[in-house]
Amino acid sequence: MDVDVKQVAEQVAKESPSVRALQAEIGRVIVGQAYLVERLLISLLADGHVLLEGVPGLAKTLSVKTLAQAINTKFQRIQFTPDLLPADLLGTLIYNPKTGEFTTKKGPLFSNIILADEINRAPAKVQSALLEAMQERQITLGGQTYPLEDPFMVMATQNPIEQEGTYPLPEAQIDRFMLKLKITYPTKTEESEIMNRVAGKAAIKTNAVVNPEDILRARAVVRNIYIDDKIKNYIVNIICATRDPEAYKIKNMKGLIMYGASPRATIYLNIASKAYAFMKGRGYVIPDDVKAVGADILRHRVIVTYEAEAEQMTSEDIVKRIFDEVEVP
Repeated sequence: MDVDVKQVAEQVAKESPSVRALQAEIGRVIVGQAYLVERLLISLLADGHVLLEGVPGLAKTLSVKTLAQAINTKFQRIQFTPDLLPADLLGTLIYNPKTGEFTTKKGPLFSNIILADEINRAPAKVQSALLEAMQERQITLGGQTYPLEDPFMVMATQNPIEQEGTYPLPEAQIDRFMLKLKITYPTKTEESEIMNRVAGKAAIKTNAVVNPEDILRARAVVRNIYIDDKIKNYIVNIICATRDPEAYKIKNMKGLIMYGASPRATIYLNIASKAYAFMKGRGYVIPDDVKAVGADILRHRVIVTYEAEAEQMTSEDIVKRIFDEVEVP
């Protein structure tokens, strides 16, 4: 097994420069937000989708747009509004009266990187139009199924403070996002740098520094990163503890969790831990990798009860306690 790990480490060293170049190019445009940029890259490497939540003006949209521009691939920005229809995303069939035939007009989802801006502004029927594309990487129009190009990634944003006129994402939709990121304000130093860099100056142009093929090769390496059986069991224990914390002797949690994480969380925690190890230049996963991405994987999958809300316990508080108390290998 040591030989396998060594070979994977060599593959990581070979493919990581393209990801480092991508990270550096984004850093030329985005000041601070290192956590956000790193998690976007982790999701890209792990073939997942990202939900970004934060107040306006924190560079959520700019970060996603910059990531897309730094990859030499197709990008679509979709502004979600209450009057949006599923056909506005998927496309539609257009009837030609001269030939008596229908032709397919593909929608903006037929792209590689999708920015779903303010996704909670659109009603549930529009949000649900993303389900097949996000999970099966395909779109069905008029009984015919069209596969989507690889890589395909949806990055959605939502504003947590203005809820009037919004539509909460259904559980089936939100569970398809690998990561949910909560974006916070920059530091004082970063704020000053933002002002100096942006105010009164022309916008910095983003250069395409990697190709889709580079991303696909890096993904193949991520899949091969070694993860020990003990760490696999640790991941399963974490997920099962969100469903039955008493079985893992986590005290004072009875009645606080309505629903725990699904098996999809187990899969995502495994592959995201591998992607995090790749970002750190390793060919193997350690428990700290699991802990590093755990909150982002689970914060939107652990549903708390009214009792928990009454005690001002959030899903993040519960996830933190689970990671603190489940035995680490």
